[in-house]
Amino acid sequence: MEACARESALASSPVVLITGCTEGGIGSALARAFAAEKCAVVATSRSLSSMTNLKDDPHFFLLELDVLSDESVNHVLSKVLERFGRIDILVNNAGVHCVGPLAELPLSAIQRTFDTNVYGGMRLIQAVIPQMVCRKMGKIVNVGSVTVMAPGPWAGAYTASKAALHALTDTLRLELRPFGIDVINVVPGAVRSNIGNSALATYSRMPEWKLYKQYESAICQRATLSQGSKSTPADEFARKTVAAILKKNPPAWFSYGRYSILMRIMYYLPIFVRDFFLRLAMKC
Repeated sequence: MEACARESALASSPVVLITGCTEGGIGSALARAFAAEKCAVVATSRSLSSMTNLKDDPHFFLLELDVLSDESVNHVLSKVLERFGRIDILVNNAGVHCVGPLAELPLSAIQRTFDTNVYGGMRLIQAVIPQMVCRKMGKIVNVGSVTVMAPGPWAGAYTASKAALHALTDTLRLELRPFGIDVINVVPGAVRSNIGNSALATYSRMPEWKLYKQYESAICQRATLSQGSKSTPADEFARKTVAAILKKNPPAWFSYGRYSILMRIMYYLPIFVRDFFLRLAMKC
């Protein structure tokens, strides 16, 4: 009887597919927050071993997903549709950081950043949209970055990829509205996660800077800038974000987390004033 009741509840619950659910990250926190709201959560990552904190929990359906692979995306979608029959909410959270001066950053690193942060998300969107259009309903959530509001030095490739995602989100919101699909741009501020450690690991593989040797310490510090002691806890960010997404009429733009208000103010400052503060903060 309990199993039947659980299946009945799942049948009426929103089915949420989230990318980038590695333990310790925003995606994992979002998965738990959606589950707390009685959603059926499909948590994905490139490796099941990176989601051990969600393992053996009946609230989650765990799948390996490489957002860079058409084959992987199609395989996951077939598995989800086979099990749930639909996807109500897609959360494009998978992303990679990239730190380094643009003048010396390897083009391969910039390409990898865009492949994951932009094309990976679009790959999922194009795969999911047809079944949402058929039902005339659905929500697409793209996780951007507050750095887009005031791009600074040392993380240009990452910020540019998120800016592209913001622009695509704005266009999708208008293009998909006739089909009853909501598109939401989620813009985290400084949220505590594993992005700093991942950024440092990637940074360690970068070549030695020649033109920017004297700025090496400042560049390296940029990798963990969002992970200070006062950064917003991921579970707090996730609760607020999920509450906004699940509204009947969700906001087109939702930003939360440390520095989010500050960066919005920076956006409206004269460029020379903004540049002054960014040079001061980033030591360049």
